[in-house]
Amino acid sequence: MIDLDQDTKPNGFGRIGAQPIALAAAVLAVMVTGTGSMALWRAYTGNSPEQDRVLTARQMQTRALQTTSQQLVDKTKALDLSQQEAIDQLQTLQDDVQTIKRALAAQQNETKRLSDEMTNLTAAIDNLRQAFASVQSGETSHSSSRPDESPSKPRRRHHRPRD
Repeated sequence: MIDLDQDTKPNGFGRIGAQPIALAAAVLAVMVTGTGSMALWRAYTGNSPEQDRVLTARQMQTRALQTTSQQLVDKTKALDLSQQEAIDQLQTLQDDVQTIKRALAAQQNETKRLSDEMTNLTAAIDNLRQAFASVQSGETSHSSSRPDESPSKPRRRHHRPRD
């Protein structure tokens, strides 16, 4: 027969394994004590890793927001500056266009005035030509009626002084 007493050894491990409920109760008591002491320590010092993580996350969000906000401000300023430059250039161009329009209007007025002058001068020349032609035709008709005068010599009139 086999002796059962030989399986139980005099060291303490056999005894602990014989009472698993007591072992589980002791482990549970140690875990509850450890958890309770950590909770008391966090509550007493005010330090908790979760709060630190939340605080760190908020700080990172704040930094990211500040960086993004600063970038937006910089881009907005650059946009405002370029917009102002564009407005200034547009105003300069509008001023140039107005100056060119005024110069063009002055040139058109001057051209019209010169055209009117040319028309008047042409009419005056035509009148002189007609007058000259009528004077020449009048002289030729007088010279044909008077054979003693030649057309190459100008006709002279003698005036008597009146008393």
